[in-house]
Amino acid sequence: MSEKRSRVGLGVALVVGFVVLVGLALGLAWWMRGEKVAEATILEIDFSRPMVEYVPQDPLAALFMEDQMTIRQFVETLHAAAEDERVAALVAEVTPGGNLGMAQIEEIRDAIAVFRAAGKPAVAFSDSYGEVLPANGAYYLASAFDEVYVQPSGDVGLTGLRFESPFVAGTIEKIGAEAEFAQRYEYKNAMNTYTETEFTPAHEEAMQALADSAFGHMVAEIAEARGLTPQAVRAAIDRGPFLGQQGVEAGFVDGLLYRDQVYDRVRALAAGEVEVGSPVAPDAATAEGEDGEAEDDQDDDLLYLHKYAARAEGPWSEGERTIAIVYGVGAVVRGESSYDPFSGSTSMGGDSVARAIRNAVDDDDVEAIVLRVDSPGGSYVASDTVWREVERAQAEGKPVIASMGNLAASGGYFVSMGADKIVAQPTTITGSIGVLGGKFVTRETWNKLGITFDAVQTSEHAEMWSGTEPFDPDEWEKFNQWLDRVYSDFTGKVAEGRGLPVERVREIAKGRVWSGVDALRLGLVDELGGLPTAVRLAREAAGFGEDERVRLQTFPRPQEPFEALFGEGPESSEERAAVLAAVRAMEAVRPVVVNARRVGLLGGGPQAGVLAMPEIVVGP
Repeated sequence: MSEKRSRVGLGVALVVGFVVLVGLALGLAWWMRGEKVAEATILEIDFSRPMVEYVPQDPLAALFMEDQMTIRQFVETLHAAAEDERVAALVAEVTPGGNLGMAQIEEIRDAIAVFRAAGKPAVAFSDSYGEVLPANGAYYLASAFDEVYVQPSGDVGLTGLRFESPFVAGTIEKIGAEAEFAQRYEYKNAMNTYTETEFTPAHEEAMQALADSAFGHMVAEIAEARGLTPQAVRAAIDRGPFLGQQGVEAGFVDGLLYRDQVYDRVRALAAGEVEVGSPVAPDAATAEGEDGEAEDDQDDDLLYLHKYAARAEGPWSEGERTIAIVYGVGAVVRGESSYDPFSGSTSMGGDSVARAIRNAVDDDDVEAIVLRVDSPGGSYVASDTVWREVERAQAEGKPVIASMGNLAASGGYFVSMGADKIVAQPTTITGSIGVLGGKFVTRETWNKLGITFDAVQTSEHAEMWSGTEPFDPDEWEKFNQWLDRVYSDFTGKVAEGRGLPVERVREIAKGRVWSGVDALRLGLVDELGGLPTAVRLAREAAGFGEDERVRLQTFPRPQEPFEALFGEGPESSEERAAVLAAVRAMEAVRPVVVNARRVGLLGGGPQAGVLAMPEIVVGP
């Protein structure tokens, strides 16, 4: 009995202790949020810190991404800073070679524009926008700021965009294999990696149009930001890359300054001692400090954005009305979403995303849903599973707004096409309305290695998906009937969801990818913009008043504090150190894994997803 009482007492003590800990944590969070931002604070952004669409509910993902801001957090935090009287200015170190895609850069540029519209100066700098290397994305991001600086020894790597696709048909032939694939239709080019040695005319046409659209938009935005004409920007980029002084003369940067000089400039701007765009004094150089150390976030007036995020209330963090946000990120697969620590990639599990939408529909507080999609496509069946839940949500009176990130192509477009409204960034890669599939026949490859196969079977087509036997004529016909069925279903649902004649859909489909700009022109999306645009449309669809504040609730909901504290995971510092060491080791092999999957090794070929967009690698 005494032992039982002891266990009961211990349990009560644990519960009471847990409640006290949670109370202290909430109190500390409140104190940090409201009291720890000094007056005249200058926010710092270090773009060398990776940024992600979202952090999956996965223990390894939590370890890999524990220091990474999400795109939503970044946008919300800059919106909050724009309204926060304690924040005086923004300074950012823009590092080339980051993990941001073009559409994510657009999302960040939009948030910086909101900050600047509040009358607060924003300054970007880099030691070099590419050191004898291109850095188009990095400079494009930097151009969103009021002023742009580069170190005197730095460069400006503007060289234009290059879209590149790998082809391994020659390798497949050399090893004695054969690729038996078919597609609907000529622009559905993901399989070309395995069947061609160069672009087909349709493949080249689509890629060139995509590159031209993205580049044209980037040129127009740079021209507007820098007070130049688009013609002048195009002509200058044809002369790139630039040494630092050449970048100044071309109008791309405002001066050659070291980091400490940039910070002096930002402080002067924040204090109103100089105006944005005013000349930089020739003697602006100062020592980095009497102790020879560069300034950092320990200075009273400086605060990193990710630290400010924990102390500020974002525009969608609290509110009397609730909008759900559901993430569909990564290749579309059947079953559950997952995180791959070796490649750093996530998958969009049809069951997981469908369940999140159902849970949002069942939640009485939720009045609309934002479906955030960043996906190259994948499984037709899994995509259809998500599409169905979007339809069911609308039938229950809860509007769905699709918000597209870098990619929402093929299966990524499939899950979006039934939404009430679709929002894409100008450089989002979308469309790819088509289907492909097939198999590799590897009998001769194994024969070269001295490996042979034999088999027995019970039915006429038991070997249809065998990798050692080619399709026979009847099987090839059945396979093509399946492709026709999928294509008919896909285009029919696009026509229904977008209110277009099916004949028009089939004209602009054929597996072709489009930029967000072109997708808007063709009627495949409704507006250009990012998350704020999607939230605005969700508010309108749900009938919210202009003055009503909105809470954006993630589904599935983040883990509760009890789960985070007592869930499975390393308990000691030694165990945590061992796990982190394993994490770092996996990070080291990521480039090998990613490139192997690009060319179809390690399960990365088109056979892994029939609604897959063509491979595109954007030059740095």
